[in-house]
Amino acid sequence: MANKRKRKKHTKLILLIELVLILIAIAVGIIVLLYSKINKPDWDDGKVYTNELNDDNMSRYINIALFGVDSRANDLTKNTRSDSIIIASINKYTNKIKLLSLYRDTYVFIPEHGYTKLNHAYAYGGPKLAIETINRNFDMNITDYITVNFSALTDVIDALGGVTINVTSEELNEVNRYAKDVARINGREWTKIEKAGEQTLTGVQATGYSRVRYLKGGDYARAGRQRTVIDAIIKKARHSGPKKLYNAADCFLPQIATSLSGTEFARLVSFFPLYNIESQDGFPFDKTNKTINKAAVVVCNTLPSNVKKLHEYLFETKDYNPSQTVVKISNGS
Repeated sequence: MANKRKRKKHTKLILLIELVLILIAIAVGIIVLLYSKINKPDWDDGKVYTNELNDDNMSRYINIALFGVDSRANDLTKNTRSDSIIIASINKYTNKIKLLSLYRDTYVFIPEHGYTKLNHAYAYGGPKLAIETINRNFDMNITDYITVNFSALTDVIDALGGVTINVTSEELNEVNRYAKDVARINGREWTKIEKAGEQTLTGVQATGYSRVRYLKGGDYARAGRQRTVIDAIIKKARHSGPKKLYNAADCFLPQIATSLSGTEFARLVSFFPLYNIESQDGFPFDKTNKTINKAAVVVCNTLPSNVKKLHEYLFETKDYNPSQTVVKISNGS
């Protein structure tokens, strides 16, 4: 009798292991299928420029550049300015994420193009030059990126059933104005938001919200709204079922481009349910609005001090010593 019970337990264990293996195989198959839909230009991490860095804490994080572009032809790797530039820093051990918006008008040094606005780098040389500009000016070690077409933002939000956003009374009219324009450009239906407050927004409405610029705070506040939408998408996705998530990915992924390898992409997807946005902010921290060569730009009060604060914020590094490259850029040489 005892042997019979042991055989039953053994059989159940084998069935459980087989079920787990089948589920893993299905998950791997889905990830491979999803990855095949992504635009994957030629990319070599080893050829991306970085300064000589002295921050050991950086090794604990995966740093990815997120670019938002408005490309009618879905050409995501060149000839377009990046309206949204965000560093996503993922702690490898806690899966907590910090988001840092880089203001698109930040005055930086772009190799072979001199001093100008940060968002010009993507137009001049695609994601590679944009990342190298970020690495060179801010002592970062980024080698990977994800570029998203703004129409993809609309699609993924609709596929998830909308996202929860708190629209203030000051934002209401501007959100409706931008949402109406988003609908016109992308050939979508538009529904007016009738009142302020926390509510579920459609893809068109949420994309309009993320584009609002001409209110108090200007581009700084807009960058904050973009981070708010990203946070709302992650929260909604975390509580969505497999079918809804697959449908969202199916319409979203063909509209992005990334340098991530299949293995790196699989890791991000696998850990997605565990990710949590810990904090978000904007860079430069200490800044001044100026007009240079008839262009409105955001200037770091001092580049080295801002870079020190960046490393403290993202990597919890106290008293970081900026590289000589950062010092030279700050001095204009």
